[in-house]
Amino acid sequence: MADNQENWLKHLPKEILDGIQGNYLDSYMVALEGWRRGLTLKWHIKDHEKFKDLTTWFVDEPGQLFSLSNGEKVHYFFRTRGDLITNEAVEIGKSKQKTKEYLEKANVKVPEGKEFNEESTIEEIKAYAESLGYPVVVKPTDGSFGRGVYTNVLSDGELEFSVQSLREQLNTDRIIIEKYVDGEDYRLYVIENEVVGAMKRIPPNVVGDGKHTIRQLIEQKNLIRQDNPRLINCQIKINNELKDYIGRHNLSLDTVVEEGKQIFLSKKCNISIGGDPIDVLNDISPDAKQIAINALKAIPNMSHGAVDLMVDRDGQAYVIEVNATAQIGGLLFPIKGESRDIPSAIIDYYFPETKHINGTKSQMFFDFYDVLDPLFNYEASSTTVTPAPLGKVFAKKYIVTGDVQNIGYHRGLRKQAFERELHGYVMSIEDEGIEVVVAGLDPEMVDDFKNGLYEDPERSEVEEVREEPYEGFLNVGFEIKLDLKTQINEINNYKKQLERLDLEIKKEEKKRRNLKQSFSWKVTSPIRLFGAIVKRIK
Repeated sequence: MADNQENWLKHLPKEILDGIQGNYLDSYMVALEGWRRGLTLKWHIKDHEKFKDLTTWFVDEPGQLFSLSNGEKVHYFFRTRGDLITNEAVEIGKSKQKTKEYLEKANVKVPEGKEFNEESTIEEIKAYAESLGYPVVVKPTDGSFGRGVYTNVLSDGELEFSVQSLREQLNTDRIIIEKYVDGEDYRLYVIENEVVGAMKRIPPNVVGDGKHTIRQLIEQKNLIRQDNPRLINCQIKINNELKDYIGRHNLSLDTVVEEGKQIFLSKKCNISIGGDPIDVLNDISPDAKQIAINALKAIPNMSHGAVDLMVDRDGQAYVIEVNATAQIGGLLFPIKGESRDIPSAIIDYYFPETKHINGTKSQMFFDFYDVLDPLFNYEASSTTVTPAPLGKVFAKKYIVTGDVQNIGYHRGLRKQAFERELHGYVMSIEDEGIEVVVAGLDPEMVDDFKNGLYEDPERSEVEEVREEPYEGFLNVGFEIKLDLKTQINEINNYKKQLERLDLEIKKEEKKRRNLKQSFSWKVTSPIRLFGAIVKRIK
C-alpha cells in the first residue's frame, strides 16, 4: 500500500485534521469549506431547537450538528447532510426494503430479493433462496457499515447460520434475501444530476514481499493506514472471522506470502473494517453514473447522497444502497487516484452564490475541539466560530532572539496582533528565541508588526529579528504555543494544585466525621431532627 498523499487536496493537509476522525471528520470538512467562503459557522448541541425536527442519531457529543449562514439564509447540517434533504428521504434510505421498492418503481436495477420478518420460518427463507439460486446475500433491513451483511452465501447450511446470527447478534427478524451479484463494489457521490465522486472499495488485503508473514503485513499496513485521515480508525482487525477466511484458502497468519501476491482477508469491502478506497471517477462507465443519478432521483427530496453499486462482470450496475448521510472520507483520501472535493460541491449546492469564492486557496482553519469546548462544558447550546479572513492573506514569519521567553511578553504580542487584526502564533524555539507568525488581509499591518516586537522592553530584550516568508496553514486567532518544557511544568503545577485540593477535602471530611462523633453533636441531634420535620411541614 503506497502513500498517496501527493494526490490529496492541498487545502486539507493532515496537520489541520489531526485528531478528527470518523463522522466528525465529515462534519468538519463540510463546515470548514463553508467557513472559508465567509459563511457564518455555528456549532450546536443536540437539544438545539433547530435540530428537533431533523432526523439525527448518535449526537450526544457535539461536533456533528452545525449551521452555515450568508446573512440572508441559514442551512442546518447533520454531518454531510443538509436540511434540503427531508426526513422522509432519510427514512427511506435507512430501510433497505423501502429503498428497493422506490428504486424498482423507477425501473432502477436492483438485485432480485425479498424481505422476511419474525413470522417467516427458516424453511420459507430456504425455499426462497433456492428459487433465486445460490449464491445469495443475507442482510438486515436496517443497518449500515456492513454490519450483519453476509455475502456469497452458497448453501442452505450457510444460509441458516447467517439468519440465526442476524436474529441473535443484531436482535432483528426483519431480513432481506437477495441474489448475489458477483462483481466490484463502488460508492458514487451524487448531487442532483452530477456524480462528483466515485470510488471502488476492495476488501481488506495485503501484498506479499516474500519475507514477512500475513500477520506482519497486516501490522505494516495498519501503520500506513494511520497516516490517512479517513483510515486511521479503520484498522484491519485480526479476529476469528479473518482467521477462518484465510484458513479456507489454506493460509494462516504465519504464512509468508510471495512477493507481489495480493491476499484478501475478507469478502466484505467496507472501509470501516479495513477495505481500501480507490478513486475511479474518471474510469467508471457513463451507464453506471447514470444509474446512480437515477437512483437518487427515485427517492423523493433526496438531492444529494451516496449510491452504492455492484457492477457485474458484464458491466451491468445494480444499486445496493442509497445513503443520505454518507461518509465522504474515502473520496477525499483514497489510497490510489485523485481526491474529490465533495465538501466544495456540497457548499456549491447550498450556497451557489459563493462559488466564486475559492476556499481551496485559504491558509486559514479553526481548531475543531477548541471551538467545541463551550458545548462540551455545557456553557452554551451553540457557539460561533471566529470569521475567516476573506481575501488574499499576507503572512510573515519573524525569528526573534534575545531575552524573549517571558510569557508576559508573549501575551503582549498577542494583544498587538489583535489590535492589527492579525492571526498567527508565538512559539519558543531553541537558543532562547521565539518564532512569531502573523497573517492578515493588510500587508502594511503584517509588516508593521515587526515594530511591535520591540515595544515591550520591560518584559523582553530583543537582540535580533529575522524575517522569512510563510506559506503554511494558520489557526484563526493568535495562539501562544507552549514548548514541551513549559507544558510539562504547567501540567505539574496543575497536579500540585489538585493534590492540595484533595488534601483540603480530606481535612474537611475528617473534621466533619469528628464533629458527628462529638458529644455536642449527639446531644443536639433531636433538635436538628425536629427542625427538619418543621421544614417539611412548611
